[in-house]
Amino acid sequence: MLMDQVGKVCNEVSQPYPLIQEKSGYSEQDPNEWVEKTIYALRELIRQFEGRPEDIEGLSFSGQMHGLVLLDEDKQVLRNAILWNDTRTTEQCQQIYHQIGEAQLLEITKNQALEGFTLPKLLWVKQYERELFEKAAVFMLPKDYLRYRLTGAIHSEYSDAAGTLLLNVAEKQWSAELCEQLGIDMKICPPLVESHGFVGKITTEISEKTGLAPETKVFAGGADNACGAIGSGILSDGKTLCSIGTSGVVLSYEERNDRDFQGKVHYFNHGEENALYTMGVTLAAGHSLTWFKDTFAANESFDQLLAQLSKVPIGANGLLFTPYLVGERTPYADSVIRGSFIGMDSSHRQDDFARAVIEGITFSLNESIEIFRESGKTIDTVISIGGGAKNETWLQIQADVFNARIVKLTSEQGPAVGAAMLAAYGCQWFDSLEQCADVFISSDKEYTPIPANVEKYRQLFLLYKQVYKQTKQLNEGLKAFRKQ
Repeated sequence: MLMDQVGKVCNEVSQPYPLIQEKSGYSEQDPNEWVEKTIYALRELIRQFEGRPEDIEGLSFSGQMHGLVLLDEDKQVLRNAILWNDTRTTEQCQQIYHQIGEAQLLEITKNQALEGFTLPKLLWVKQYERELFEKAAVFMLPKDYLRYRLTGAIHSEYSDAAGTLLLNVAEKQWSAELCEQLGIDMKICPPLVESHGFVGKITTEISEKTGLAPETKVFAGGADNACGAIGSGILSDGKTLCSIGTSGVVLSYEERNDRDFQGKVHYFNHGEENALYTMGVTLAAGHSLTWFKDTFAANESFDQLLAQLSKVPIGANGLLFTPYLVGERTPYADSVIRGSFIGMDSSHRQDDFARAVIEGITFSLNESIEIFRESGKTIDTVISIGGGAKNETWLQIQADVFNARIVKLTSEQGPAVGAAMLAAYGCQWFDSLEQCADVFISSDKEYTPIPANVEKYRQLFLLYKQVYKQTKQLNEGLKAFRKQ
């Protein structure tokens, strides 16, 4: 995505990356695909650009978190990248707890050991691909490898490093303690820089292949959620983001590095220097709505499916939905739990089910907001982006369920805008990310909570929270009957 000095999107180009899934639970990509497709996209961007290549001053990155790329001493890729949604590492998560202990792990990394993180992947390779592991000279995260191929320089930055489970989040350095106890040579940990840090210029080869000027500056970039926060203006205390895509994220700005959430939510370094963010995740947010449409209203568009949403009363005429279609992350790290419709009767119609799905997704996200508030955070304004910001009724539902002012932005390209802002700040177009945000980000509309609706949703939310506890054992019994 190409942006100018006033935050206008000049052009966008996208390319797909094929997914490699050799076994159930495996999810990999060939890192060379990222490079080839990025070169193609940049070349296409330059071809369509009406200005001079020299006018493009800098570039940066928003990247998928947690993925593992291993390079040997010759900087060659040793195996396919293992991605964030790969679930093969349950055994290694248990090993981490056995070796480190949950309390110590939380103290150092601020996060639980989950299959998606980078450290369990490293330990899996060490255990099952030992010969390959011993050849590893450095591990990298996806965007960091791509950046290396564009510049020849190897770095990581704090927002992505925080998602490895190897970073001391408060001290902003790789944990020698964890590496030593888990038998990992610290030499394979890349040097750390700030997200807006200048890491070099593009190589002559990349300049020739893309058409970018050789003087194009490259800045470290950030994890996708950190960049989403920057691109949505989550740059001061009290600001919170609700992003509803396939999964759903509630992300809140943190100035302090010493809060104790007991692992109930993620606690990562921000893309803004010396800041952090906390984050709760609903695994099947937009995915729940897509599943419902594809299964029961395949011939309808999303607009048609939700056309009558405002006509259905709060509580969907006595129908509750829990969006646990693929398990859940926050506040229950539970891979076995599955979704439920509670309260169905023969009077319910498709519109009631659609409203229940929307409300259930929003209730799940509200569980993260509840954790934040219980820790003493004030959440009075929430920036809403993604699928949840495309429907006015859903935006009002968010305001009423969250009991907070909901702000819809004029642009929903959060992560890409955040990456562009890091480059703009790195190029010294602005004195701070906040100053950049004042220019690049603007709000479109606001939704305020309606007191009567807030009270109804408060009562419904109490019922919603009971469903997990009361269906947990049932789902454990049903697991044996699921399609393998």
